[in-house]
Amino acid sequence: MASEAKDITAPPADKQVIAHEGKRYVTVKEGLAHILVPEPSEEDKENLRPDQAVRQVFYNPIQQYNRDLTVLAIKAYGKEAVQQKQASHSKLEKIIEKKRKRQAQKQDQQPNKAQKGADGEKATTEPATEATSAETVQQNGEEAKDATEQETDVPVEQGDKQATNGEAKKGKQPPFTVLDALSASGLRALRYAHEIPFLTSVTANDLLATAVESIKLNVKHNRLEDKVNVCHDDALAHMYTLIAKELRSKDPKGKPTISEKYDVVDLDPYGTAAPFLDAAVQSVRDDGGLLCVTCTDSGVWASNGYPEKCYSLYGGVPVKAWFSHEVGIRLILYSIQTAAAKYGLTIEPLLSLSIDFYIRVFVRVKKSPAAVKFQGGKNMMVYNCDSGCGAWSTQLLMRNKASPNKKGSGVFYKHTFAQGPSVDKGCEHCGSTMHMAGPMYGGRIHSPDFIKRVLGELDEAPTDVYGTTPRIRGMLQTALEEILLTPEEQEAEKAKEEAIQAGKKPDPAFKEAELAAIDPYPFYFHPATISGILKCSCPPEAPLKGALRGLGYRVTRSHCKPGSMKTDAPWSIIWHVFREWIRQKAPVKEDNIKPGTPGYRLLRLGEKKKKEEQAEQADGAEAPKEQQSEQAEGEKMPEVVFDEQLGRDDKTVKLVRYQANPRENWGPLNRAVGKVPSHHRKD
Repeated sequence: MASEAKDITAPPADKQVIAHEGKRYVTVKEGLAHILVPEPSEEDKENLRPDQAVRQVFYNPIQQYNRDLTVLAIKAYGKEAVQQKQASHSKLEKIIEKKRKRQAQKQDQQPNKAQKGADGEKATTEPATEATSAETVQQNGEEAKDATEQETDVPVEQGDKQATNGEAKKGKQPPFTVLDALSASGLRALRYAHEIPFLTSVTANDLLATAVESIKLNVKHNRLEDKVNVCHDDALAHMYTLIAKELRSKDPKGKPTISEKYDVVDLDPYGTAAPFLDAAVQSVRDDGGLLCVTCTDSGVWASNGYPEKCYSLYGGVPVKAWFSHEVGIRLILYSIQTAAAKYGLTIEPLLSLSIDFYIRVFVRVKKSPAAVKFQGGKNMMVYNCDSGCGAWSTQLLMRNKASPNKKGSGVFYKHTFAQGPSVDKGCEHCGSTMHMAGPMYGGRIHSPDFIKRVLGELDEAPTDVYGTTPRIRGMLQTALEEILLTPEEQEAEKAKEEAIQAGKKPDPAFKEAELAAIDPYPFYFHPATISGILKCSCPPEAPLKGALRGLGYRVTRSHCKPGSMKTDAPWSIIWHVFREWIRQKAPVKEDNIKPGTPGYRLLRLGEKKKKEEQAEQADGAEAPKEQQSEQAEGEKMPEVVFDEQLGRDDKTVKLVRYQANPRENWGPLNRAVGKVPSHHRKD
């Protein structure tokens, strides 16, 4: 018996049946939002598998992890952004109040001066004084705004100043707006409106008419007409229209009098986000707005099958390697950075994750032509031994070199050419051919402070609303652990924290050092793959970590791939540890390793046979000088101890670090049914 259908105005509930305009829908709940999915007909029920449904609008339940994470990330970002807005407007009000008091004092002094003149002159002077005072107050108000923009770290755009100042006087929160540029079912927009308390409005935009109708129904069913603005437009047209409106409203000083830029722009397309990046970096606020980007075309940025496609979309070439997903993150960040730089905008990656079949990045966008100068020294090429041992080496495109200033009180940065190449055409470890990849982003891909704030939001998040919290916690903790700061960065962070705790402003040199910072350990290695190259059994995680830590190096997991490790040890040490693993724990059959292969060279089997032949020929005579030098070189390498206890991580808290298959045939799914103009389709 069919369930009794309710009207669309009924309070939303999970799995309820809704009848509207002759159609029946089933309600699906995610987070605090409810969306209407068309109820399948009897014919559809017979032809579809239990896990399938008629999808006229794109909806993938596997992406709940993405949506849960994004809501928490926007909440962590937004709380800080709203506080900065409130502080900025409070400062503005104080400056304007001081100007008014000064003007009032001047007005009080004017009548005393006027009494010395004739009565007629006095009468003539007073109106003029009033007019001049009004003009001065207006000018002082503008000067106060300019002063506030210069003094605050996060400037506030002029249009938002007027609106937010009025809100502040009424005791209301400042505006916080979000654009869901490719909204599909509108589920993201609905969740933002429901779950982000300080959000004032969210725009849900889509190109498909069927999607827009679905969004409108969902907004009505969730009773969010006051917060969700539904827009039927091309995403590029919508963003460029907003940009054009601002450009046409600039005052004589070149500042926009009206600004409708969004605090957050969320791009979650089916495929690549590359066509939308130029418009997105311009339509998000340039005083630290948040840009959220998803790219699901892993066959382009994480494989070696379409290097020409990857270059045309992201401006760089991928690698053929086990760390291809981390390269994909850096290629996407590079494309966002280059899109922003031409407008004097700089990006700060806050969180960059490789998740299942896609990449999700959160970056902060700021207007800073001075910071843009550092970007050439934060991009790199990669030389990869893809046909041999898999070792890699990086080559920066430029150098950001710190030099002492003339006063000797600090440093300034020179942006110069980089020396190259950083490697020979043959791999220094196995002799195989090296191939190039890039250019790609070479800076830090995470912000530790931001990750900690998101984890703080996660602690307060109810598990019945955020169903993927165990995995979010595990992945964020892994991402936090994989940030390996250099000794210089550790000292700078310590000095910065001490200054903040003492109530002092951090040294401005710290900010420039952060702009110039690169990631010296950008990629992970995969022990199982290395063991396959050497034809040996793979060492367990704890002994391998213990060996590297015992040599004084740091080692942790990478969030990108199960079984991967990230370390600050050079490749020469990694190969030395694996050779010692074979010698001490897992001997290999040397006859099974063919001469000329990477494993043969890495294990130095050719040198070993040569030494044996020389020893037989010498028959007890003194070893040649060449052999003595090789022995001396071997003696210089440190002793390796596979300390399992040292390699064990704290397991008091169990974490779900990697995805387990949630169901059969899960993945990106197919497109929704609907007609899309050819210029908007993506391969």
